[in-house]
Parts: sequence; structure tokens; C-alpha cells
Amino acid sequence: MNKRPLILITNDDGVYAKGINEITKSLRDLGDIIVFAPDGARSGMSSAITSLIPIKYKLIKEEPGLKVYSCTGTPVDCVKLAINEILDRQPSLLVSGINHGGNHAICVQYSGTMGAAAEGCIFGIPSIGISSLDHQPDADFTECCRLGHSLAKWVIQNGLPTGTYLNLNVPIIPQVKGLKLCRQAAGRWTNEFKRSENATGEVVFWLTGAFVNAEPIHPENDTLALDNGYATLVPCKIDVTDYDFLTQLQNEEGFNL
Repeated sequence: MNKRPLILITNDDGVYAKGINEITKSLRDLGDIIVFAPDGARSGMSSAITSLIPIKYKLIKEEPGLKVYSCTGTPVDCVKLAINEILDRQPSLLVSGINHGGNHAICVQYSGTMGAAAEGCIFGIPSIGISSLDHQPDADFTECCRLGHSLAKWVIQNGLPTGTYLNLNVPIIPQVKGLKLCRQAAGRWTNEFKRSENATGEVVFWLTGAFVNAEPIHPENDTLALDNGYATLVPCKIDVTDYDFLTQLQNEEGFNL
């Protein structure tokens, strides 16, 4: 049996994006790697799956210790298809990214990058999402790769609690001040659409907007740390049950609908 760790890598920017190729090169020394990623950009897909049309994949690169596949589906489709059809053993780690653009605060709910990490967690694979706040196609991912490599090595050695996956975000600076363990910032996006017209005069809308932290702003939230030059690591959970409110309802007299 192959005793080298197996690492599954995916993303939502597409298999040819710089981010996924940089992290793939960075993690080569940690184990055998299978890259299974969308054939084009799938940003904002969250945990979307393809159910109404068939999906397909193809092998686009193979060398010792590395196979790269492109897939017509979503990031979550890629995780599901790779695990069900391609992999010959359970991965030691799933890495989603490096994403071109941050996935801090509420963005974790929309992100295809984090949707893929969550899907790996559902399959019982220790999973991490890695994102740079830099959206540029030719972004510098040096710090993302350095931190991502250290985190990947730690997770392979130590594992993660059942139902927990990790969200790593890196600011746009040559060298971060450090890594802070944070909580997800509360807040939402505002002014989310720009109104315009297409060539035929029809009204169309472009997604845009700005994130606004909810008051009171918690001092340990991820947006503050990123603004201050730190990379952030937020542990996330698959189980979204509000246990405090569940207990409150269970103890509520007369709560019988």
C-alpha cells in the first residue's frame, strides 16, 4: 500500500488559475496530489451541485506523484466525483484554493472555495480553504503558500475534529505580521448591485458592494485582523444547529405548535 499522504486539491477559480497551481507546487513534498477542479471559474457557487445535466471530467496532466483533472461541474461536484470515481484511497487532506479574493466574514456562506472544503469535511476528510484578498489573476501567493504549507503539514499530522474545517485568509501585503486565530466577523454586504444597460438597452445589474461589520464589532473577528496585516484562521463547522436556542425552546413552557 502507498504510505505517502494523498492530498486532494480543488478550487472555484478553475483548474488553470494561478492560485491552485501555486499551492499544488507548494504541497508536492507533503504527499501524492490529485488536482480535480472546475474547467473554468465557478466563484460564488457555495455548496451548489449539478443535478439536471450530466457532468464529465478529463485528465489534463500526469507525472509521478501528481495527476490533474478538469471537470465541467461545480467545486462540490469536483469533490464528490473525485472521491467516488477517481481516488483509490481516502485522502489525508483536502485543500481548496488558493482563491483569488478573500473568503472572510460572511463570504464563507457564498464561496465555492469554502463549499468544496465543507464537502470534504462531510466525507470525513480533514479540509482547509485558502484564500488571498488579492483578486488579480497574477496575484503574489508567496505568503499564502508559506502559510498553507505549514497548515497542511500540521493538519496531516494532527487531523481535525469531526465536522470541523478550516478557513485561512491572507491579506495583500508582502509579509504578514503573523497568523491570528479568529472568529468569523458578523455583518453583511451593502449596495450589492450596480445598475447598467446592455447593448440593446435592457436594464442589467452587476454584482458589487461593500462589506459592513455588524455592531458591536468583536475585537477578535477576522476582518479586523486582516485589516491590521495578519493572516486569519477560522475553524468552521458543518453542523449549523443553534444549540443554545434549541435548549431554550426545549425549556420554554407552552412551546407546543
